[in-house]
Amino acid sequence: MADSVKLNKEIFNVEVSSHELVKLAYDAYLANSRSSHAKTLKRGEVRGGGKKPWRQKGTGRARFGSTRNPIWRHGGVAFGRTGNENFTKNLSTAAKRTAIRQALSLKNQAKAVNIVKDFTPKGAKTTEAVKFLEANKAKGNTILVVADKTPEIIRATSNIPTLLVVRSTYLNVFDTMNADTILITESAIPAIDEWLGGVK
Repeated sequence: MADSVKLNKEIFNVEVSSHELVKLAYDAYLANSRSSHAKTLKRGEVRGGGKKPWRQKGTGRARFGSTRNPIWRHGGVAFGRTGNENFTKNLSTAAKRTAIRQALSLKNQAKAVNIVKDFTPKGAKTTEAVKFLEANKAKGNTILVVADKTPEIIRATSNIPTLLVVRSTYLNVFDTMNADTILITESAIPAIDEWLGGVK
């Protein structure tokens, strides 16, 4: 752990009286990641059903004009998915940044946030990334926050399923709350301070 850099109290030691905003940001992340691929066929799109199943009167049965009526088996679906649903949820920029500060503060209070020296893997080897995580006592799902995702860092960490490498300004509430360990490199701290420290 690096001792030369301190965590900004306005970002990592915010009093969180309610988790409502954090939950809103968490749900918004999931909703905005959701895509709409499901589509059902309406009665006009189902194949067949052009012929009237039986005559209008005289059979004793209810009148029907098509076998593709939604109440029939293999018929169309009423009020089904169209494939154009919009699940996005919008939060203001100030609300998003406040939620991230609250999430980082909660993790810091749980002693899950550590400042570490910059990660420079030799030869972009995965073994170097594993040694780095072990040296910094990373446990479980880990976020490594860096100032810049270099090709060497990406190559060295891409095969570690429990490690997520993010740039300092791409932190989000979802990944933060799901992380067991958050490692922030020294060079990433100034960017986080500039990004989150100025928003009240």
